[in-house]
Amino acid sequence: MTEKPVPSLRPYQREAVRRVIEHFRGSDDPAVVVLPTGSGKSLVIAELARLARGRVLVLAHVRELVEQNHAKYLAYGLEADIFSAGLGRKEAERQVVFGSVQSVVRGLDRFASPAPGQGSFTLLVIDECHRVSPAEDASYRRVIERLRSANPRLKVLGLTATPYRLGQGFIYHRHHHGMVRGEADCFFQECVFEQPLRLMVKQGYLAEPVRVDAAVERYDFSALTPTTSGLFREEELNRVVADHRATPGIIAEVVERARDRQGVMLFAASVAHADEILGYLPPEESALITGETPSAERERIIDAFKARKLKYLVNVAVLTTGFDAPHVDLIVILRPTESVSLYQQIAGRGLRLSPGKRDCLILDYAGNPWDLYAPEVGSPKPTGDSEPVQVECPACGHANLFWGKRDGDLVIEHFGRRCQGLVLSSRARPRAKSVNSTSTTAAMEQCSFRFRFKVCGDCGAENDIAARRCHGCGVQLVDADDKLKEALRLRDARVLRVAGMQLEATVNGRGLPRLKVTYHDEDGMTLAEWFALETPAQRGAFAAAFLREHLRAPGMPFWPETPEQVIAERHRLRHPDFVVGRRVGRHWQVREKLFDYVGRFRRAAEAE
Repeated sequence: MTEKPVPSLRPYQREAVRRVIEHFRGSDDPAVVVLPTGSGKSLVIAELARLARGRVLVLAHVRELVEQNHAKYLAYGLEADIFSAGLGRKEAERQVVFGSVQSVVRGLDRFASPAPGQGSFTLLVIDECHRVSPAEDASYRRVIERLRSANPRLKVLGLTATPYRLGQGFIYHRHHHGMVRGEADCFFQECVFEQPLRLMVKQGYLAEPVRVDAAVERYDFSALTPTTSGLFREEELNRVVADHRATPGIIAEVVERARDRQGVMLFAASVAHADEILGYLPPEESALITGETPSAERERIIDAFKARKLKYLVNVAVLTTGFDAPHVDLIVILRPTESVSLYQQIAGRGLRLSPGKRDCLILDYAGNPWDLYAPEVGSPKPTGDSEPVQVECPACGHANLFWGKRDGDLVIEHFGRRCQGLVLSSRARPRAKSVNSTSTTAAMEQCSFRFRFKVCGDCGAENDIAARRCHGCGVQLVDADDKLKEALRLRDARVLRVAGMQLEATVNGRGLPRLKVTYHDEDGMTLAEWFALETPAQRGAFAAAFLREHLRAPGMPFWPETPEQVIAERHRLRHPDFVVGRRVGRHWQVREKLFDYVGRFRRAAEAE
């Protein structure tokens, strides 16, 4: 009898395994591997479980993933347990266990103490790890803490195609390319390996996604606002699409474009919308799956679709992960996707390779803004017209990626606060470099340059605009509301709720050119300040005292030499929310300017 060949890893899969092993040899920090949908995460998991010396628990959130990951491990000719109520098995005695998080969290006692003849778990692998909530009482975190109570040096590895959470941004702190992505308190600290989607397509490992503008009318979801959790309400989605006059034409175009396609997945906005869509598709070739579809019926439909007995599969947010039908080559998006993570998961259903498949056509009828290749900056999109922009750090040279706006090639605004570059901790601000070794990354720290900041009145340190205590001296920073209340109590102080800022090229009493900046409030009250730009020293002082805070894109090169040059580029400047002036003799002098204000006082921009 011929033995089944052991699975062979692709070069990037071998490199991912190597990076994980290297990281955990030198650190217990939780780590992440980012691999696009369809790139073979299951094989990487199987190889790591095979190489592990201690016990391994592999978790996933749906039984389909548990089953897939287990099957890849069995392909090595090895045995492993399954702990999943959905699969009808609750075994936890072997060295390697594949489980669903829902079942494991309900049976934690089986995992807290070593099984007979086995030690404690040494490696926990979490598939689709972007689902790990920051909340400490969430299911994944409860499993982690229970395993850590038995083994404080537990290694935790997450794998995902989409390393960000809605409302949180990136799920990890540092990236192996030498940059900071998420907050310092992220549960996952290191991204030790990432394989870009563009490279996977270029190397022929994934089908090329081809997104086209639909020729017929789209749905308009622009008036909808997500809930506080960042999700759209189904009833609001349904109000947009229910009996929409565009639906018949949209589905007719889908059927026309699907003539030379093998498998079509349609993502509807609501159950009612899905029912309507199904009514316009060829009945003998189409089926619908929702969250209410009985398990047996769901399996029958999926099996028929994979066997190509059905061509069209309509669903409502239930087939975005753990679903593998490589022949799918047409994705139809008929709903707004709240996050880039969801958008990538939807598109990823069509990126696997299959015989006779040349590419994957993506038809988006909902106007989703995401770029599949460069989708995420790592923080919620601040305005509807924001886009990813690159901003070089003036201190370390790192090319940051922030949300912002362009005027042609010029970045005129960005919303970045601090440089994302990693620099060697033993040096002040050396130029950030890519690092291949995660052990080297551990000796690095985030560049200290801040694009936006508030200054500590005691030590002069620059702090994040949301900081409550100074990172330099530890003193509690004065609250912006307290500053305003104190100024309002003083007779010789003037507080302006700034409604606008005027720039003027003028001359002083000696006839020398000056830039006059006048701030005015809603009632016409003003405060002004003057700047000289004649000498390099004066221009340097102007950059530090004015441009650093007023530029809408701080850190971008801008070195005006005359007042006229400043005025010509005034669209690149922003005005403060409040200005505080103090009387000096017969004149008023600007003493304090408050930007990025969030507090109890109303800003001028909020007037009705």
